[in-house]
Amino acid sequence: MDLEVRHLRLVCAIAEAGSLTRAAASLRMTQPGLSAQLRRIEAMLGGVLFERRPAGALPTPFGELVLAKARSILPGIDELLADTARAAHDLTSPCRIRVGSVGAPLLGHLILAVRESLPGAELTSRCQYSPVTLLDELAAGRLEAAVLGDHPEQELTPRDGVVFAPLVTEPVFALLPAAHTLVGGTRADHPVSIAELAEHDWAVPRPDGDRTREYWTSVCALAGRRPSTPYEAEGRQLIELVRAGLAVSLCQATFLPPPGVVVRPLAGNPLWYRHILAWRRDGPLAPHGDTLLRAVATGYLKTCATVPVYARWREQHPHAARTRVPDAA
Repeated sequence: MDLEVRHLRLVCAIAEAGSLTRAAASLRMTQPGLSAQLRRIEAMLGGVLFERRPAGALPTPFGELVLAKARSILPGIDELLADTARAAHDLTSPCRIRVGSVGAPLLGHLILAVRESLPGAELTSRCQYSPVTLLDELAAGRLEAAVLGDHPEQELTPRDGVVFAPLVTEPVFALLPAAHTLVGGTRADHPVSIAELAEHDWAVPRPDGDRTREYWTSVCALAGRRPSTPYEAEGRQLIELVRAGLAVSLCQATFLPPPGVVVRPLAGNPLWYRHILAWRRDGPLAPHGDTLLRAVATGYLKTCATVPVYARWREQHPHAARTRVPDAA
């Protein structure tokens, strides 16, 4: 892991709060999650930054050195970001639209909707694993719109100048090898319990950048289970681990599995994922916000219909995972 600006901000936040508990609350993180981040930063820098005491966290001499450097560096970075945001804003016009997305089934629908609303626009896109990174870029004026996502009790904090439009909160499903014992001869919509999954090795995303792994772990803990997680992977690599029969995992309900992998609902629907469309309040897409949201929501519903397991789940749960579709003007 390379040192990033957000790591310096995290260290400064702990010092300012005086305790990991208060810092975690201000950062909208859990205390265990913040402690894990701090340990990784300390391992990367090569020394202990804070002395943990009952009354709070005090910087060590090594920590004071790091804090002094961080506090001298961060103002310059903030000034650079402000200057580049202004420059980007000056360059931005209805003819230049930049959109971003996490791994979700909405990006294509968003791009098509932007093209429909602004047919002469020069449109570019980029994807990030972390919704926080995309939100930072959106707030700084380096994106005009973004597809974001979060989990219950880990909601993203809205930023000034950014419109948040939650689209739908959908269930999280189990991802299994096609020949797995939990698949057997059951129907494709037969649910699998967290307790059953926890008896097998898991493939999980990395802990940095996105809080998905932390959310999965917390829900398993509530169920009294702590699965073995020997495999850390994302995207294609995670799918290949599951396909090879080495692990089970979790996925978005709209995920259409390739051959050798199957998707099953989770019993009791203990895990959820929220899709969010966001755009700059003063950007060129602002006048088209409802139109974009309506088009993306309609596209999402079409995607749902192409995923058999999720389509059946929606039929069985007609009042859950309801999609927000603004009325046409």
